[in-house]
Amino acid sequence: MQVSKYGFGAAPIGNLFSAVDDDEARAAVDAAYDAGIRLFDTAPHYGLGLSERRLGAALAGRPRDSYTLSTKVGRLLVPAPADAPVGRDDEGFDVPADLCRVRDYSRDGVRRSLEESLERLGLDAVDIVLIHDPDAHWEQAVSEAYPALAELRDQGVVKAVGVGMNQAAMLARFVRETGVDTVMLAGRYTLLDQSGEEELLPLCRERGVSVLAAGVFNSGLLATHDPSGTYDYAPAPGDLLARARRIASVCERHGVTLPQAALAFPLRHPAVVSVVVGARSAAEVTRNAALTAAPVPDDLWAELAAEGLIG
Repeated sequence: MQVSKYGFGAAPIGNLFSAVDDDEARAAVDAAYDAGIRLFDTAPHYGLGLSERRLGAALAGRPRDSYTLSTKVGRLLVPAPADAPVGRDDEGFDVPADLCRVRDYSRDGVRRSLEESLERLGLDAVDIVLIHDPDAHWEQAVSEAYPALAELRDQGVVKAVGVGMNQAAMLARFVRETGVDTVMLAGRYTLLDQSGEEELLPLCRERGVSVLAAGVFNSGLLATHDPSGTYDYAPAPGDLLARARRIASVCERHGVTLPQAALAFPLRHPAVVSVVVGARSAAEVTRNAALTAAPVPDDLWAELAAEGLIG
């Protein structure tokens, strides 16, 4: 499959952190498509299925062979217990807690999850299926989830299978021990954290496994030229905040903004085929598209390396 250099991450239109309405969500997807983005990534986890429903609705009517769609398995959505307190989801999404997530990396769980995702998306098939965050579930993920997905790939039901995680070590193990086609590496190959380059990225290059880089703003610290906010969804430590500000200063000398450099950096590695960026509005998509279209001089990377700010 050919994917666009930049992909649309659909967690924000699942009401990540705060709610957006249906029209805003559709406008964000439309803006991404109009900007030439052809990779769209979602998951049941995102808004308890809301992201999948909105993404499927927004892409309906587009030629199915004109875009690549990725979703994930590993979390089944089941009705909340009758005695559960009525309220909002407690995993970062502003949605009613009428469903709950159950971790399930079994063969049957994977097939059920995919069937339910297709129903929410309103599609007959997706292109890429990723095992989602199997950190504490290695044994079942490698012995049941991966073989189930590989079988679906062999049958032509899906085109590619892989794993998406916020860590590099277990992704490298999947690459060594299975036949995954792709990995989604979140937050571990960025301007502030290049740990993915130590083992995973060279291994993927060697094995022909494509890398989708996500979380390139490290949840917010790199999202603006004046660094602030969170790092990996927690208040940014002082040393990382200071490092981000040093990087921003170097960027400024080369006429580049910090988020512009953050978006461009991962594609410098030959194993990385696409950078997946979340957006909750058409304005955010337009802003990111403008950043990715602006050239980044090679001298910037050279100075950042000379300053010891990137490897």
